[in-house]
Amino acid sequence: MAPNDLSQSLTSLAAGLGVVVAFMGVGLAIAQHKKKLTVVDTMWGIGFVLVAAETALIASGGEGDPKLRWILLGMTALWGLRLSWHLHRRNAKLPEDPRYAELAAAEGRPFAQVALLRVFVPQGVAMWLVATPIMVGANNEDVVWWLVFVGLAVWALGNVFEGVGDAQLTKFKADPANEGTLMDRGLWRYTRHPNYFGDACVWAGIWLIAASSWAGLATVISPIAMTIFLTKVTGAALNEKGMRKSKPGYDEYVRRTSGFIPWKPKK
Repeated sequence: MAPNDLSQSLTSLAAGLGVVVAFMGVGLAIAQHKKKLTVVDTMWGIGFVLVAAETALIASGGEGDPKLRWILLGMTALWGLRLSWHLHRRNAKLPEDPRYAELAAAEGRPFAQVALLRVFVPQGVAMWLVATPIMVGANNEDVVWWLVFVGLAVWALGNVFEGVGDAQLTKFKADPANEGTLMDRGLWRYTRHPNYFGDACVWAGIWLIAASSWAGLATVISPIAMTIFLTKVTGAALNEKGMRKSKPGYDEYVRRTSGFIPWKPKK
């Protein structure tokens, strides 16, 4: 990466941080007004879209390939807006997510402090870190196009798993006959978390598109961090803890079904 491209990437990273801080500040105010931490889930996808849009505008003044910055923006927008709309529809009429309710109750501190220190600051840091391939990749001047096509394919696979998995689960929950039963059909037959697997693929694909430069390669921390978040921190680990308590037969489902990467169920 040329010195000018590196300088432009650093500018994009700094500007992206400013967007994340401002956006999370707005979200914190909304959450405090509604006394509902689940607001941050709806904001997650939108925040990435705002970072990608700001990055595309800044990168337009540099030497980066213009096609690449708009590809990255389009990919981020398609993923982020769908995810935010899905989460908003799911959460809007529901009470606080039990995970957030348990967190707020366990802290023993004012709601605003819990929201800031345990939810919005960590989520903001994670958002900026995961978005680094967008902010750096948009400034790549020399593009390895076969790598871009591979990244698009991985990203598309991730969107299929995440979107179809979400749709299958939503349809399953909407049927009163499934009340209290376990979803183990469709993609959920091959992985306990098709949506999380899809999310990880989305960010692996975006990283591959940014990896045409050394600086882009360094943003591999993005898909690594996202996969850790999804499997060990805020995603599957917390989800399965609650499922074991509320869904009969979940331990058997765990024994026969892959935890993350889709695979043939065990007999």
